[in-house]
Amino acid sequence: MIGGGIVGVATAREILKQRPGATLLLLDKADTLGVHQTGHNSGVIHSGIYYEPGSLKAELSRRGAELTKEFAAEHGIACEVIGKLLVATDAAEHKRMDALYERSKINGLDVEVIDAAELRRREPAITGTGALFVPTTGIIDYRKVTQALADGVRAAGGEIRVGVDVVGIAEHDDRIVITSNEESWEASNLVVCAGLQADRMARLAGIAIDFQIIPFRGEYYELPAERSSLVHHLIYPIPDPDLPFLGVHLSPMIDGTLTVGPNAVLGMAREKYKKFAFDKTDFWEYARYRGFYNLARANVGTGIAELRDSLSKRGYLARCRKYCPELTLRDLQPREAGIRAQAVLRDGTMVHDFMIERTPRSVHVLNAPSPAATSALPIAEVVTKRLLVGD
Repeated sequence: MIGGGIVGVATAREILKQRPGATLLLLDKADTLGVHQTGHNSGVIHSGIYYEPGSLKAELSRRGAELTKEFAAEHGIACEVIGKLLVATDAAEHKRMDALYERSKINGLDVEVIDAAELRRREPAITGTGALFVPTTGIIDYRKVTQALADGVRAAGGEIRVGVDVVGIAEHDDRIVITSNEESWEASNLVVCAGLQADRMARLAGIAIDFQIIPFRGEYYELPAERSSLVHHLIYPIPDPDLPFLGVHLSPMIDGTLTVGPNAVLGMAREKYKKFAFDKTDFWEYARYRGFYNLARANVGTGIAELRDSLSKRGYLARCRKYCPELTLRDLQPREAGIRAQAVLRDGTMVHDFMIERTPRSVHVLNAPSPAATSALPIAEVVTKRLLVGD
């Protein structure tokens, strides 16, 4: 296996559950597990309200939320079900809110519609024309979940090696050869859950793909400790249905802090988190990709607005004050950003759903953005079934 994020480690554990005694080696090029998308997110256990009915995201996030809570309880991992409020702040958002409520019913979710007065009663610091309340949404530390999953892999006889950069994958009729700078291994099967490197690993394996991973920075702020009780639920805006990003939200974290974010700014590097970080290989790879220009042309206004608010804390604050008017510039304290691996097709379309590809001897998870952490356990079931059964 290649990839030590939560999806990769969960899949390794699931394979060993389905094939006890199998020899399994998981490789990751980072020095520790779960350092990228797994360790740089809002820590939310998503309910599945946003996703297209019938999509893998809709199905697996629902099941994933249940399994994640059960796993946390079994392994003593802190988890709180605090609920989420999706807040509409004007007539256009209220109309989208109504459409989202209809989608939630199709997806079989328990969602309550509340008016402006009830919203203010539940969250005095929040204002809006109304909201959807999703009571099943929770918060957790996904790095701790990943570590517990890794303990399960090792207990079942699997081996995990970090600091290993895979540079070659050759699939033959009877085996797969995986090569690093220092070693090589022969395996009967391979699973790749490479996140930000998913397209590169697929090309390395000789798979003809028609997409490119484009990194999007999600920039967060953290509120001062004395403001950590400003809200009691997760507070989200009503999302734009044409974009895969959920908007800047207020997120109580499992460690007691309160964060605000993320935005969605084009990243200049896949795995560097400082503001203005640049990697010439990462940049020129997508800068030469036709799909990037098609994406940019279709989203010029959104891109400019996101960049403006990234450069101006006042612009970022204005987005938050639409639903939380008492926030001030002083409240927005720096916090490390996250980077989303977003698959983009040649025509500029962002791939919204999870994307999994199978070859005769391998399975590649090609697109697994949010809510992949929530959905990791059922994604692992799907990948394992495709590997072992071929479905």
